[in-house]
Formats: sequence, C-alpha cells, structure tokens
Amino acid sequence: MPTEPSTPRPNRPADQPADQPTHPPTPQPARRDLLRTGLATGAATALGLAAATGRADAAPADGPAAAPGATPPDRTLTLTGHLPTGSPDFVYLPVEVPEGVREIAVSYGYDKPPVPAGTPGNSCDIGIFDERGTDLGGPGFRGWSGGFRTEFSLSRAAATPGYLPGPVNPGTWHVVLGPYQVAPQGLEYHVEVTLRFGAPGPRFTPQYPAERARGRGRAWYRGDCHLHTVHSDGRRKPEEVAAGARAAGLDFIVSTDHNTSSSHAAWGPLAGPDLLILPGEEITTRNGHWLALGLEPGQFVDWRYRSRDEEFPRFVRQVHRSGGLVVPAHPYCPYVACQWKFGYEQADGVEVWNGPWTYDDESAVDTWDGRLAVALREGRSWLPALGNSDAHSEPQAIGSPHNVVLAEDLTRDAVLDGLRAGRSWLAESSAVTLDLTVTGHGRRAGIGEELTVPADAPLDVRLTVSGVPGGTVRLLTDEGQMHQESLPAGGSGTVIWRTTASLAAYVRAEVRHPKADGTPGRGNSMGPDLPWGPMAALTNPIVLRTEAG
Repeated sequence: MPTEPSTPRPNRPADQPADQPTHPPTPQPARRDLLRTGLATGAATALGLAAATGRADAAPADGPAAAPGATPPDRTLTLTGHLPTGSPDFVYLPVEVPEGVREIAVSYGYDKPPVPAGTPGNSCDIGIFDERGTDLGGPGFRGWSGGFRTEFSLSRAAATPGYLPGPVNPGTWHVVLGPYQVAPQGLEYHVEVTLRFGAPGPRFTPQYPAERARGRGRAWYRGDCHLHTVHSDGRRKPEEVAAGARAAGLDFIVSTDHNTSSSHAAWGPLAGPDLLILPGEEITTRNGHWLALGLEPGQFVDWRYRSRDEEFPRFVRQVHRSGGLVVPAHPYCPYVACQWKFGYEQADGVEVWNGPWTYDDESAVDTWDGRLAVALREGRSWLPALGNSDAHSEPQAIGSPHNVVLAEDLTRDAVLDGLRAGRSWLAESSAVTLDLTVTGHGRRAGIGEELTVPADAPLDVRLTVSGVPGGTVRLLTDEGQMHQESLPAGGSGTVIWRTTASLAAYVRAEVRHPKADGTPGRGNSMGPDLPWGPMAALTNPIVLRTEAG
C-alpha cells in the first residue's frame, strides 16, 4: 500500500481519514478470537474479476432519470459471485464511478454453509481502492475493515472508521474482498455499491497528534505500543482509549489499528501535555502480524503479501525511512495466519508478551532469549523485547502489559530511540516498579547498556522490585537461570547476585507471580502446566563484555 517516504517528513494530502463512525460497530469477539476468525489478510494477487471469481454478475438498480440540472438520484450496483476453495487472497471488483458522485456506500454479505468439525468455514474481509489503482504500495488505498463491518461509506468530508475521507473522483474504483477462509462448498458473495450524487461537501481536516508532550527530561516513561479502536476491530473509540491510557498511568501510547491509517487523524485533540500519542499500524498478513510504530501521520503500510513474495523488506524500508520501528507481534499466537514467518533480521524488536500471560508468550520469551545468546556470541546486534496489551475492548486492560522506556524526553524520536536501543523493561501494570544494574571495576551499567570489564572482575547484579506480592525473582544469563529468590508478602525487595564477564555474556531479570497453587514455581518442570507463575515484569539484558588483552 504505502509509497516509500523518505526523511524529512513527506507532504500529506489534506483529504485524509475520518474520526467519527458513520455506522455503529457490530458486536465483537474477544481479542484472541479476533486473531482466529478473520481480521488478518495477506498476499496481493492482481487478478481481474473474471479470472478471480469464475462468475461475476453486476446488476445496476437505477432510479428514474433526473430532470435537466437536477441532482441525479442514487444509483445502486449489485455484484455477486462464487469463490472456490483456493481463490486468490484478494479479489478486486471494479466499480465505474461517474462525475458528480459525492459519496460511495458499500454493504456486503456471504454465505456460511455448514462444514464438518475441524474444517474452516467461510470468512471474507472487505475494503476499497479508488481510481488510482490497486497496486501494492500504491496511492489508491481508501480503507479496510476486515471482517468487522458489513457496510461502510466514504465521501470528501467524512468516512466510516477504517476508511479515508477524500475526493470521490470519477474512474474505476475497486471493492476488494479478502476470502480469508473458504469452505469446501465455496463462498457466494453479494456486494451492493450505492453511488450518491451531489455537491462534494467540505474538505476533511485531519487532527494529527503532536510529536512532543511535557516530559521530565531523561527519565523512564511508560507506554503501550499495541492498541485498537473502532477504526479496525476494536470497540473503544479513540477518546476511550486515551482515557484508559491515562487511567493506567501511561505516558505514551501507539495507535495500531489493523491495515489502515484512518485513526491517525483523530488523535490530535486527545493527546496532551500528559500523554504522547504516536501513529502506527498493525500490518496483518497471511504469514504473521507486525507493528509499525511511530509512523508519519497519515502514513499507510500495505499488508497484501506473503513471506514467499519477498515484499516484506520493501515495507520495512518504508517504515525505517520515516524513522519508525518494525516489531513482529505475538509471533507464537496459535491462530490462523498469526505465526511469524518473515524472520527477524530486519526487525527492530519483538513483542514477546501480548496481553494476559499465556503459553505462546512463554514460547516467545524462550525463543527471544535463545536468539539473544546467539547474537552476542556472533557479535551481532540483539533484538529488544517489547510487551503490549493488544487491547480491543472491555474487559481487556489497556497497559497490561506495557513498556517502561528510558528516553531523553517524552517525544516521538526519543521514545522510539529508547525502544530501539532496548533501554526498556516490561511491566504488567504501573503498580510494578523495577531497577536492574550491574556494577564492578568502578563501572556501572543499566538495562539495555553494555559493561566492559576485565574477564574475572567481580560484578554485582542488583535488582530492586516493588508491587509483586510473594513474587519470584529470576536472574538469567546465556547459561539460563542462575539465581532465584522470593519476594516478601509486601511485594518489595532487593536481590543481589555476583558474577563475572567470563561467566555471563548478559544478565536479565524476570519477576513472576506465584503459581495458581501458591508455589513460586521452579525450572525444568516436566508437568502439564507452566513451570512458572504469570509474568509481572521482564527486563531487556545488560550486556557484559570482557576487555581485550
């Protein structure tokens, strides 16, 4: 979808996304159910309508002709067709838009025939491209709602959330269907496109958020980098998300609606001296989801590709040129199309903790830790860990978990720099505080930093924690867990452990809640449940290096 912007900031059209819904959102399943049932989409296959569908019937339903000089009546076009199993990831339905159209309204539906247990049923997403075309990364994108809405509209002045207000120019537009899953019987679709004529209306004025809030200088700032609103598959309005972030004690958030930039224009009045809001997007492909954090306001990132298409690097470059970060999201999420298949070589971090702690988070942390050890052994840069709520609606808690980032100030660039460098730790809530340092040979380093000392110089690892009653502290290195200690019932304590750079390439900390049975948990468990209780806090590493000679 996106063109590849370069720094400094690109010029942006004034006609950009709307911030108020024109249709109420339909009821929504839980967050992880959404990942399973069809919001993600993937690889672009530019096939014509006839080749893609096998059958397409277009039936216009025009009203009586307008008198000379009068506004023409609404015109409705009905598109139907059949998609067999094995259809392309995207099917483009052309719609000819004449002069004088002020609004395009679309509604759709599809059949859901019964299928045997364990067999995927029909699930089909929808979006639209304007007369500028459907090219991957091109300028024609005008909106996407996945499977969350059955109807939408857009005009010069406003649009349904997920869609971009702007000129309704004459030419060939395309409604795009994303047959996310197709039953063995195939999928019958029915799309109605209504063209409403009249004066174009006022130009939409986006209200983008500022890139700076009132900070505390160099300090630790808390922020959730994965949040959804009514602009994709969330049920919270942007103002509700902003209020929830303030209530959670956050200093910043990143807006990451699926496959659209439409919410960017809504955040301006909702940010403030106490809350920095960064535009972003969750790019949901058929081979995994990734977060584009800190995008240019209004910038859109395309999602219509698979790993085998080798298009992912192109969009990584786009995000990097704007100064943003690329972060694979919930890489071990067990639902269709969520597992990460693009590799980590071009990523700036990885989301190892997504919402309430689960088995897939445990797997993500284990894999991240293994890659960390290999990267340091091979002299390569290591990948920072992030944790985010991925909150969509009540009762999913905004800020649980979130990132605590050491930044020079509360600005877009400073926060992104802190995340990129790994000067951050992950907390389940603002009630948890933590400080991890390593000192020795007259030197000191903190989270995300390096300490270079003689190989056998004694090093004191000091971890101070509060807010985790009865929790278990784990100190881990490239050899695994090296120290475990319980916190008192009050939840606060300090743990000190000694090592050397010859024995540890890095040290990081985890703070766990007690297990459900009240025990602290132990490693190497062969039992059916997790060996540890839920995560309360997790740090990025302090890297230990030995002096040459």
